[in-house]
Amino acid sequence: MTSELPLAHNGKAVPLGGVARVSLETFRRIVIEAPTRDRRVSALFGRPAGGGVELVAVLAVDEEGGLELVCCALEGDHYPSMTPHCTQVHLFEREIAEQWGVVPEGHPWLKPVRFVASGRKGHDAWGRPGGEPATVGLMDYYQVEGEEIHEVAVGPVHAGVIEPGHFRFQCHGEHVFHLEISLGYQHRGVERALVGGPGKRSIHYAETLAGDTTIGHALAYAQNVESLAQCRVPARAHALRGIALELERLANHTGDLGALAGDVGFLPTASYCGRLRGDFLNLTALLCGSRFGRGFVRPGGVGFDLEPARVTQVLERLTAAYRDVKNAVELLWTSATVQARFEETGRVDGKVAAELGLVGVAARACGLLRDVRKTHPSGIYRFTHVPASTTHTGDVFARAYVRWLEIQRSVTLVQTLLKELPEGPSRVACGAPRPGQACVSLVEGWRGEICHVALTDDAGRFETYKIVDPSFHNWSGLAMALRDQQISDFPLCNKSFNLSYCGHDL
Repeated sequence: MTSELPLAHNGKAVPLGGVARVSLETFRRIVIEAPTRDRRVSALFGRPAGGGVELVAVLAVDEEGGLELVCCALEGDHYPSMTPHCTQVHLFEREIAEQWGVVPEGHPWLKPVRFVASGRKGHDAWGRPGGEPATVGLMDYYQVEGEEIHEVAVGPVHAGVIEPGHFRFQCHGEHVFHLEISLGYQHRGVERALVGGPGKRSIHYAETLAGDTTIGHALAYAQNVESLAQCRVPARAHALRGIALELERLANHTGDLGALAGDVGFLPTASYCGRLRGDFLNLTALLCGSRFGRGFVRPGGVGFDLEPARVTQVLERLTAAYRDVKNAVELLWTSATVQARFEETGRVDGKVAAELGLVGVAARACGLLRDVRKTHPSGIYRFTHVPASTTHTGDVFARAYVRWLEIQRSVTLVQTLLKELPEGPSRVACGAPRPGQACVSLVEGWRGEICHVALTDDAGRFETYKIVDPSFHNWSGLAMALRDQQISDFPLCNKSFNLSYCGHDL
């Protein structure tokens, strides 16, 4: 059965009736064997079906640039957990239990993801009919026993303008045996709000899924709507979208390198990159009036075009910003004290990264070629070449250096797109989605793979809308990075991943 699954493609709608429907036993085998067949789990979620719950899996086939979609109906409120055999699904199964009251029996560590029951009426987060939802923050934490073991709790309220998240360390002196991360303190219910769309608010929900990834999430949403409506986006709009997405990558990578420098007390790079991040944000504002890109990506194309004078201005300002970034960042690689703090700190082994299903910068720093722009290209990336930026050591240095490689390559790509901007319209009318369709949209955001899955009902409305932010895959990677590290290295490790709280708490 596994060899007969049809391949869908990124941003290409398929009839919902054509999605492979299999038995639970076959579904489990397909998911469990996915890593051995060079597949990885991009999404696994539940949806209502016939008064019960149906499981849907999206498996990315990177070598072939395809996607396997498979689903199965559940009978009752439990099923044998797949997590003991496929680690990639551990958080997905916890989420399914919380949302739909369906318990994956045998899950090694079943507990809340977002502390809220959002599924069938009369079920709480753990499948007990008529029960109460889990209370925010109250859960079982893994504990290491021993007279000299102590526990350090950090958050959920932090000293700074950041979102809430709770970190609990099991330590022996400064040595960290285990870090457990608990999120879900600001669950906003965005996925549920998108059901019944698309409507006037839908694009705004997409833009605010993770504020620092406005372009990435809006693009994933727009690609779904366009494919469902059979809307052909103009070439000029594809190029402008690519420019905005790469500017978003440039701003965040530059800011992260500055923050990493600040975490080790290296002020020259920290000071300059803090300002230079603003220069890239201001370039996005030059495109559309918003530093974070709100209002730019719209179904059918883009909301703002670029006339020749602004193209010239963007090129000039981009060149100047990159020159300053280059001078500031190269100081990191020539400073022995910085390298001593970056190297061998927060290392994640490539095998562990693959087992956890890490994506984006965190995966490429471990030597994994996971870049949607290359493996599942859509839009302008079908016609451009972006070299994959990888290293292999999996430590703070690797995650920092991958960012630097991507800064260089993103600048080159933006310059090329600006100089070769296609003629023609920047937006066309986008009709209503077709009924009974399924579409998966993947976008390589600056953190990694963004996955949006849209399923339409008989009226062409969103029956199910599933979103997987790259942070959902990667928080477990941060926990592994702290194994056998000093607790004082946590801020540095945390910033080297720089994951999103709100992107997780959808």
